[in-house]
Amino acid sequence: MPIVSKKSSNTLEVQNAAKTLYANIRFMSPDNPVSTIVITSSVPNEGKSFTSIELAKAIATSGNTVLLVEADMRKRTLAGALDIHAPHGVYGVLTEEVTLREAVMPTPTRNMYFLDSEPNIPNPADIISSRRYARLVEIMKKSFDYVIFDTPPVGTFVDAAILSTLVDGTVLTLKNASTKRADVVHAYDQLVKAGARILGICATFCENTSSEYYYAYYNQKGERVHRNDRQEDQLPMPADLPARRSATHARGNSASFPAVERRESRN
Repeated sequence: MPIVSKKSSNTLEVQNAAKTLYANIRFMSPDNPVSTIVITSSVPNEGKSFTSIELAKAIATSGNTVLLVEADMRKRTLAGALDIHAPHGVYGVLTEEVTLREAVMPTPTRNMYFLDSEPNIPNPADIISSRRYARLVEIMKKSFDYVIFDTPPVGTFVDAAILSTLVDGTVLTLKNASTKRADVVHAYDQLVKAGARILGICATFCENTSSEYYYAYYNQKGERVHRNDRQEDQLPMPADLPARRSATHARGNSASFPAVERRESRN
């Protein structure tokens, strides 16, 4: 499922693509819901961090709480993209310098939270493979409806492969018309060998079809007709038909931390 490039000026298209990705993940396994997700790529600069952020926003706006975790300890990008500067990060939680509640930061999007990683952490792969990190993943899973981990490219570092064994599923991002097939195959093989549950591949930096495509339809002759060309085929509208009312529900930002206890399971 393609995610529109962050260079796109159409925010609505980005949001719709992210919501489709979220829906695909939700309905992939109704009996065993996916709630912890690793987002990775085969090589750098394939849009994995942008995909992680947009997927988290889609989850949050659906009414579920989501924690976005900076798991790329070598090249941190999420804090800058979100414009959030946390005083503490995952290393402080692992060393018990601070609690998870103290380290997690709210974002401008309601229900969406962020856990950063401190700079210059030594041996990231060893930290991710530690028992403390595994316990932390379980605590995060119990504290939030969803947890998304933005990891380094699996074709470059082993971090994503290790973390994939601790989560419910992994999404591999791929830069459309750019990523080499050999790199994708290598990344896929790395995840399979690690025992990852690969949810699918998400295409990024796509040339998006005009929204006019979705408003086109076919007339009785089987000809494709666009929104601006279909007056002659429109059915007459009753003059006394009441106008459709719409309701807009505005939500404010929330800085509250979700309950640590696991909420009732979603059906």
